[in-house]
Amino acid sequence: RWLTCKSLPPGTLERIADTITDRLRVPWFSGAVKINVSLVPPLVLLPVFLHVAALHFLLGLIILTSLPVVVLWYYYLTHRRKERTLFFLSLGLFSLGYMYYVFLREVVPRGHVEYSQVVALTCGLILMLAALSRAKKDPGYLPIPVGDKKPSHQGLPKSIRGSSSGLHGISGAASSRAVNGEAKGCCKMSAEQPGVKKDWCTKCQLVRPARAGHCRLCGRCVRRLDHHCVWINSCVGEQNHQAFILALSFFMLTSVYGITLTLHTVCRGRTPFVALFYCPGAYSDYSSALSFTCVWYCAIVTAGMGYILLIQLLNISYNVTEREARLALRDNTGRRLLGGLVIDPGQYNRGLLCNWGHFLSLGSSPPQRSAEDIV
Repeated sequence: RWLTCKSLPPGTLERIADTITDRLRVPWFSGAVKINVSLVPPLVLLPVFLHVAALHFLLGLIILTSLPVVVLWYYYLTHRRKERTLFFLSLGLFSLGYMYYVFLREVVPRGHVEYSQVVALTCGLILMLAALSRAKKDPGYLPIPVGDKKPSHQGLPKSIRGSSSGLHGISGAASSRAVNGEAKGCCKMSAEQPGVKKDWCTKCQLVRPARAGHCRLCGRCVRRLDHHCVWINSCVGEQNHQAFILALSFFMLTSVYGITLTLHTVCRGRTPFVALFYCPGAYSDYSSALSFTCVWYCAIVTAGMGYILLIQLLNISYNVTEREARLALRDNTGRRLLGGLVIDPGQYNRGLLCNWGHFLSLGSSPPQRSAEDIV
């Protein structure tokens, strides 16, 4: 009916797609393994697009311009539907592996890259993957009440009861108001000070500490929730925020170093910045064209990750999480600093050194159990 342009009952194509997704499995010794469909497109389309882009300058311009647009559109689509996907994690890991493969196959054989430089690039890649593996672990999930022994919020103070956003505002008195079906508790006290107020999560049915938040994608509450990162398909919270920053930093250093080595090889006699925009012999042969196309792809990805790292470092300097900045911007309770790059609610900012000291001490000690958890 779809091929003949006839009308279909609502949800028919979605059910067909779900069935195909469920039946897409590969044989294995312990039984058929289900394949996540979101893993497949980067593995197939990325090499095809890059090889096509290397055929001509105009094709490269069109493809390298359209790729970020497609990725942003898919991010908007999944974010609006509140869906978790492995597409971005697969795209990131496969991009790293494929760029490294092109570097070893097309750039190193030219003889302009030394053995020590290859070792340095490989070590940077390994360190980045190690930090990424650590960032993929528990971000600081709060334990979910087991069975029917869920804590009741009937005996909680009014300042805690009914709150589920976890953001405590700047006002002196505690208040609560509904925002998108959730409530927000406000308190002037810092999360580092004793006696700080906690709030109640109506979804997880638990009392959570200050600065903790509920992730609508993971369905869990996370201590000091910063944001849900699609590139690692996990939340960034108290336990993995340091590893997340470390992975971004290693990626930036390794990527910039690899781009520099490739441009020095393909565009001899020019500085990397000039060669990125003006390299006359880049399309003289297919090997140089493919290397130059991969360099531009890496440059686009590195620019995006560099912006994320910059925002993260600025937020850490002002001791504000991305979630707190977003809610402060929505409620118009924060100050715009550095041209709007930072939204500072002014609640936990204790100065540059203290803020970084607090960040470096995250996860150093096990979280204290509250009276409600003990009960």
